[in-house]
Amino acid sequence: MNGFPTGRTAIVGAATFGVGKSPGLDSMDLTVHASLRALEDAGIALSEVDALFVAQPQDTLAGLSFADYLGIQPRITDCNRSGGSAFLLQLEHAALALDAGYCDVALIAYGSNQATASGALVQTSRNAFWDAQYKPIRPISAYALAAARHMHQYGTTKTQLAEVAVAARGWAQLNPEAWKRDALSIDDVVNARLVSDPLGVRDCCLVTDGAAAIVMTRADRARDCAKRPAYALAAASSVTHADISSMPDLTVTGAVESGARAYAQAGLKPADIDVLQVYDAFTINTLLFLEDLGFCAKGEGGAFVEGGAIAPGGRLAVNTSGGGLSYCHPGMFGLFLLVESVRQLRGECGERQIPDARLALAHGNGGLLSSQATVILGTEPNTN
Repeated sequence: MNGFPTGRTAIVGAATFGVGKSPGLDSMDLTVHASLRALEDAGIALSEVDALFVAQPQDTLAGLSFADYLGIQPRITDCNRSGGSAFLLQLEHAALALDAGYCDVALIAYGSNQATASGALVQTSRNAFWDAQYKPIRPISAYALAAARHMHQYGTTKTQLAEVAVAARGWAQLNPEAWKRDALSIDDVVNARLVSDPLGVRDCCLVTDGAAAIVMTRADRARDCAKRPAYALAAASSVTHADISSMPDLTVTGAVESGARAYAQAGLKPADIDVLQVYDAFTINTLLFLEDLGFCAKGEGGAFVEGGAIAPGGRLAVNTSGGGLSYCHPGMFGLFLLVESVRQLRGECGERQIPDARLALAHGNGGLLSSQATVILGTEPNTN
């Protein structure tokens, strides 16, 4: 059964703000700046927004704070706390609410000033008591455990992991907004300081400030907005565990399920996708999601990315902004995946633009490979 309103809602505004470092602004300041930019991008007034979807790094009542800061009284507020997948889940919920007539204009936004505030990833959860005795570094040790298992089970190498980071840097060098644009080689990644075996510092995402926002409405109105709509063709999610010690299989994520349901909703297959945005907090993520979303077989992710296959000019355009590894990573990166997808479908990406991009898949990850969410966007309301 496909309960998602395929093609009946669309993203009509998308924006970022403060990527890198933004001293003097707190997380909500950044969020509001991105939101106003996204509304301007859509040609929609703030007074028309009647649904707010937000998640902030430290404010558990962000739905209330956000509405108060904007000075509006929305019909719907949502403050999802599933981690980096939150905003793709919010898109799913916003599409359902819009299609049902519960709201008319939905704003989804996020911002964090973690880099200027603390210079470190903001921790919003703790290790379970059965994990804590091993003193893991959260979250990297969980991802290192998945990487080690993948290497043991499938022969994946550190060089193959490094291909992911180098490809991301190649895309970032084509993105004027990216935080890291200097040269990066395979040797630089492989020989970088070890953080949690087998992952080194170049296998890990950036720590930056930044904010992003998107505006959604129904398809009938979307056609009259200021910019080309990106129609929501599919959205699906899956939760498999909380702590890494409870993950059923360290090499298989819930993206297997969320991806399969999203493809079914849209009537598409992996080969149809023109541009892929996956949550690359660590290099192992990209390999796992390439496999679990069906772009290659399980265990073949390492071989798939060899030789610059996902870098500019490669066979598959992956994380064209530079991703969390080189573009930005202000604590949670999921909303930036959607913004880049919209920009690619509109043809707004300059040197990194994928010619004639019609279909984009964005995949978010939350927790310790715990929460997975897949969204497919298209330039047309259907795939016929």
